[in-house]
Amino acid sequence: MNSPIVAAVVLAAGGGRRYGMPKALVEYEGSLLVERAVRTARAVCDPVLVVLGAQAVEVWRHADLGGSAVLANKDWESGMASSLRTGLEGLRGWPDQVDAALITLVDMPGMTPAALEKVRHQASPGALAVATYDGVRGHPVLLGRDHWDGVIETLTGDEGARRYLAEHDVVEIDCTGLADPTDLDVPPPGVGSAP
Repeated sequence: MNSPIVAAVVLAAGGGRRYGMPKALVEYEGSLLVERAVRTARAVCDPVLVVLGAQAVEVWRHADLGGSAVLANKDWESGMASSLRTGLEGLRGWPDQVDAALITLVDMPGMTPAALEKVRHQASPGALAVATYDGVRGHPVLLGRDHWDGVIETLTGDEGARRYLAEHDVVEIDCTGLADPTDLDVPPPGVGSAP
């Protein structure tokens, strides 16, 4: 039996209102956050799809996205829901059938291949899985292909798949200690921006 095809979807479209700039363009420890997220995802998944929005052309120009596919979310200002919709709809049109999408965020520099791999291990078309850290749900989130339509129907505003996941049986994968689930909402000292 062939192992499932799992695509990573890196959500990197937001304008970073609280941060003061799009987080995809934030430089962190020598590379852009979007480059870091893509490298981490590529260590575990092929294909990798990046959803851009705010200053998408600038991100595309400045970032080394390592051969990942890029989709532009024209409705990025409406919130995360539109970016997740863009990513899932993009995967439906992928040349090879993708069995599951592993969703990760651009603003989590502490995400690791180990955490992604542990959640990815649950992959199947019917899978629903989420990483937990000290009992609290976080990212990555694994959405099997059978659930994509249902997730898309429930997406609204700045919320991802939370409502859909709350109404379905979800496998919780303990990733405590494997990654830092903190997202960067405001600039920490010493974190800058791209040229």
